[in-house]
Amino acid sequence: MIILDGKKTSEALKQEIAEEVKVLKLQGKKAPHLAAVLVGDDGASLTYVGSKVKACEQVGFASTLVKLPAEITEEALLEEIAKLNANPDIDGYIVQLPLPKHIDEQKILLAVDPTKDVDGFHPANFGRMALDMEAFIPATPFGIIELLKRYEVPTKGKHVVVVGRSHIVGRPISILLSQKGTQGNATVTLTHSYTPNLATLTKQADIVVMALGIPEFLKGDMVKEGVTVIDVGITRLKDDTAPKGYRIVGDVKYDEVKEKAAFITPVPGGVGPMTIAMLLKNTLLAYQWNRE
Repeated sequence: MIILDGKKTSEALKQEIAEEVKVLKLQGKKAPHLAAVLVGDDGASLTYVGSKVKACEQVGFASTLVKLPAEITEEALLEEIAKLNANPDIDGYIVQLPLPKHIDEQKILLAVDPTKDVDGFHPANFGRMALDMEAFIPATPFGIIELLKRYEVPTKGKHVVVVGRSHIVGRPISILLSQKGTQGNATVTLTHSYTPNLATLTKQADIVVMALGIPEFLKGDMVKEGVTVIDVGITRLKDDTAPKGYRIVGDVKYDEVKEKAAFITPVPGGVGPMTIAMLLKNTLLAYQWNRE
């Protein structure tokens, strides 16, 4: 069994990006600039954005945090988005989700300039990705593809079962794995919480991508020997025996499934670190596509 180490792989990726930034600076060019829009004081969002800002420092990017109050109006937020779209110094930016309930997320994401949409959530990028054209790919599926590539996990002709159909992970990864390419050419079954006999499908799968959001859903008896398992889920479970009073788990019952797996991602330290690294990669691509 080989652990697909996202932490180690993301550090290697960040090192490669940092080297590219050094070359740009030696040529007298400006560093890529990533901005993040944070509305309100959601604890998880603050942590995510903080880690993204720290990652920018690591690779030599410029970064800007646009922190806005939770009670901001939709109109005022759209004005902030328009400013970022018009700012020539900013190569890419993200709007940290979720947004407060009084704001229409779709309206905000549609307002983002697709050439700066390094999250890959704009329909223009999603459509281009689906048509196998140059596009910003959502960071988590992009990270999964990169992890499979770096560990040379075969996907050609394999049966992949994706569990979860979100626009952020499930749908894009199902499209990417079915496309032509080194980490594609798979036969993909996209499943969700209403799929009957889900365990029958996961047992047939050569590769299972878990993005359901239900902790430890995939058990050892739901997979076959030699399976590759990608766990996108992350949940904090109360555990009085743990030093912090909780433990972090994924959508996979790791101790059971690892006994059968050929490749498996841990939680934490699997897909999570790759997501941030690929956001940086998208920002570098935005810089290259829009400036060079």
